[in-house]
Formats: sequence, C-alpha cells, structure tokens
Amino acid sequence: MKFATYHSGSRDGELLLVARDLRHAARVSDIAPTLQALLEDWQTLAPELEARYTCLNAGELEGAFVLEMATLHSPLPRSYQWADGSAYLNHVQLVRQARNAEMPDTFWQDPLMYQGGSDSFLPPTADIACVSESHGIDFEGEIAVITDDVPMNVGVEAAAGHIRLLMLVNDVSLRGLIPGELAKGFGFFQAKPSSSFSPIAVTPDELSDAWQEGRVHLPLTVHLNGEKFGEPESGPDMIFNFPQLVAHAAMTRPLGAGAIIGSGTVSNPGKDGGPGKPIKEGGVGYSCLAEVRMVEKILFDEIRTPFMRFGDRVRIEMFDRQGQSIFGAIDQQVTAVGE
Repeated sequence: MKFATYHSGSRDGELLLVARDLRHAARVSDIAPTLQALLEDWQTLAPELEARYTCLNAGELEGAFVLEMATLHSPLPRSYQWADGSAYLNHVQLVRQARNAEMPDTFWQDPLMYQGGSDSFLPPTADIACVSESHGIDFEGEIAVITDDVPMNVGVEAAAGHIRLLMLVNDVSLRGLIPGELAKGFGFFQAKPSSSFSPIAVTPDELSDAWQEGRVHLPLTVHLNGEKFGEPESGPDMIFNFPQLVAHAAMTRPLGAGAIIGSGTVSNPGKDGGPGKPIKEGGVGYSCLAEVRMVEKILFDEIRTPFMRFGDRVRIEMFDRQGQSIFGAIDQQVTAVGE
C-alpha cells in the first residue's frame, strides 16, 4: 500500500490512500484519520485499507480524486521519534580520511546513530529556510523506515516484523555548525534543522524484489539545480540493514508506533574501491555535498564545490525498474529566514 498525508492545516494532517501509480488518492478517515492512528492499530486497520487499495488501483473506488503532490505534507508531519543511522560506512570513511583520521574497527560492528528533532518536519516541497549561508547548508539523500510499537531489546529478526513503511529523507545538515557541536561531546542539535520526507510512504511489499534482506536495492536519484548530482545504489553498500538499525535503536528502550529510523547518506565507493566519481566522470555521484567536498580534498588537496546558497534547489527521488516514481519527489529550494 501507499500512503500520504494531506496538508489540511491541522498539525497531523489527514491520511490519504494513494494509488500505485501516484495519480489518484482517496480519503480514508473513516478507518484512520492520520498515519499515526493507523500505525498505532496497524494489525486491525491495515486489512481494511488493503481492500480499498485494491479497488483504488482498479479504478473502482468511489470518491477517488486526482492527487496533487503540492498539497502533501511529509507522511508524518511530526513524530515521537526520529533517529538517523549512518549505515553507509563509505560516507563515514571518506569524511574521516579527508581529515587524516582512522575509522575505528568498532564502526563495522556497531551502528552509528543520532536522535534528531521530530516535532516539526518540513513538507516535501516546502522551502528550506536557513539563517545564514555561512552555516554550510547541505542536503542528505537517505531512506527511512517507519515502525509500529517495537519492544525493548528486540532481536534483529523480530525487528524486521515491526517495519511497516518506507520513505525517502532529506536530512538537512548545517555543516559549518557540526564541528563546534561535536567538540562539546554531546552530539548534534543546532546543526540538524528540520528534515523532510518523501510525499509518499509505502509498505515494503510495494518494492517487490527490490526489498531484500532489509535493504532497498534501487538507485537514489539526486538533482541539484536541475542537474543530476548523484544516483548511488542504495543496497550493496549499506553495512547495517534496517532490522539491525531498528534493533540498535530499541536496545535499551522501546520505540513507539510511528518511530522513524533513517539509513544515513546513501554512498558508494568507486569501482576501484577508492572515492566515488561525479556523474560527469562516469561515476554514480553523491547524495550530499559534504561527500564530494571530501573527495576533492583527498584527490586535489582543495575543496572546489560550495555548499548550498539561497535559491539553490535539490530534488530527491527513487524510481522502480520500469521508471515509475515510487515515493514521489522531495523538491526543495533553500531560502533565507523571513523571505
């Protein structure tokens, strides 16, 4: 099934059931008024929605209407939990290599994860309002899962059964603020403003054989100012899969229904095992600006690519093997606060 949240004006919006081709949708408030309500009673409500989803895709559901992406919020406009991993260790390795730092062996056994702000996500087509270009404005193309209630100390195999939905993420980062915050030894806060998510969240079965072993095996497409910036493969270099990330997050505390767990920046090494190459040089490119900047530092001993400036636009999307958009697009412009 595919779901969206209509930006109705209320904080949590209104749940919509979305057709597989993303062209039509239907209100389902008689079953669940919001996505959060659905997740809190998934076992009971999902079968009813499955029946309607079949009718919607067949063009037989009364009340269906043409879907307009601009009217949608992130699937969960706010959440009780947003924790982002860093499962693509190629990304981590490049950042550390650029500053001549070794990557600890423990990084390969225990996932990195931080707890983000979840009280106000951005709609997928909303502006990214920032205080200053000097903060080092960056996008991060990622994948995330949404869970139902996850018990504390859940095993990896059991954790897989609590993954209900997947979506894409733009985990906005202010790179210029990160070093100072990390130097305090207490993690990110100001460096991580509101994230945004794809307009559509989908059940894992919608991905068919692209969902294997708790990973999505499809390219993630990123455009910057209308030019393709990256198309890295999201499956093979994800060191920790989503069940492992969920189990890690729930090791010492339960996760409430609606918890969002992110993959971290999708990243691939080059074919020779070294740093990946830009699209224009035959590589798969990148999912964030920080990575290409680190590659430039490693290869040329200088950084040539600037961070985002006011007016810049990023688009993040994923397509199935037939070229159909799966989650819709995150399409955002950076603006100055108050514009």
